[in-house]
Amino acid sequence: MRVTSFLIFFGVALLIYFSFNFFIYTRGLQAFSVSPAWRRGYMIVFWGVVSCFVIGEVLEHTRSSAMSEWIYRIGAFWLAFMLYFALTLLLFDIIRLFNHFFHFLPEMTQTFRFRLGLATVGFVSLLVVAGHINALNTRIREISLTIPKKVSGNQQMKIVMASDIHLGALIGENREEKLVRIINNQKPDLVLLCGDLVDGDIASVLRKNLGKHLQEIKSVMGVYAIPGNHEYIGGIQKTLPYLRGVKIKLLRDSTMVLPNGVQIVGRDDRDNRQMGEENRRRTLKELMAGVDKNSPVIVMNHQPFNLDEAVVEDVDLHLSGHTHHGQLWPLSYITKAVFELSWGFLKKGNTNFYVSSGFGSWGPPVRIGNTPEVVVFNLTFKDPTL
Repeated sequence: MRVTSFLIFFGVALLIYFSFNFFIYTRGLQAFSVSPAWRRGYMIVFWGVVSCFVIGEVLEHTRSSAMSEWIYRIGAFWLAFMLYFALTLLLFDIIRLFNHFFHFLPEMTQTFRFRLGLATVGFVSLLVVAGHINALNTRIREISLTIPKKVSGNQQMKIVMASDIHLGALIGENREEKLVRIINNQKPDLVLLCGDLVDGDIASVLRKNLGKHLQEIKSVMGVYAIPGNHEYIGGIQKTLPYLRGVKIKLLRDSTMVLPNGVQIVGRDDRDNRQMGEENRRRTLKELMAGVDKNSPVIVMNHQPFNLDEAVVEDVDLHLSGHTHHGQLWPLSYITKAVFELSWGFLKKGNTNFYVSSGFGSWGPPVRIGNTPEVVVFNLTFKDPTL
């Protein structure tokens, strides 16, 4: 059943991918048929780049190497190009439709098409380059909250949260070191990593020895992580030994009580059953059965679905990632439609919610319409009885 489902999904994904690219290809062919040499060069370059994503994905899952990484990198960037070429061509079609009725465009000669094609390639290239620069420019967001619960010792606590790091073929050692620097500069009491630490298949992570710098994180009360859907995509049983090797405390439907009395509830990812995991994901109500609700409760839940259940269980702070806020505009409209909170802060009842846009990126290392971030929570606890 799993193999059949995978083949169906893979087949549908390939159909959509090549359908989009065939649309772009046919329109580009109209522009770059200015001469036989241009036409032939366009065909070779276009289908060569298009095939890189599929070939790179296969090689990264079967024979990860520096060469497969670069093939995948080219293919990943093409996903961003593909999206914005398709949107630009769609805009052109709308303009052409209006021109059919109002005749305001000049005659579409082959030279005009060629120049328009070059201009389109230039515009989309600048857009993707700007998005790549944006994806490398991590912002630090600070949020101050007062939680009416009692703790022992210091009534102030600094928590650094990061999600969706996506270590792998595209997010490598330099980005890992940058994340560690950002975290350590904050001098946190606690560090929480809310899922998708790795991008997928663990092979490229192991080949490049990624994760070693995560052990350099300095935190008074430790570093805790939960699995995301990408840990399951790559195979959770392969990822678990890696996480244990880098000495990260992984919470899978389990609770940890910190020395000051703060309780951390780490939820397993909701995709665990879809990826063949035998253990049933426990409900939040089940996880909260043994929790002292007179003390602060922080829930880590990678995918921000069903926020109301956290309100019912009187959770103080609920942290998620996963959405990337669409990563590439206008996909943010989809994440806004799917999730009650796609990015940012929300308070419902007594529960504070935060959904991070993430530190890394999936697929193209490009962000347009949102920014990568690390979130710092400055918490103040106040005993409600005083």
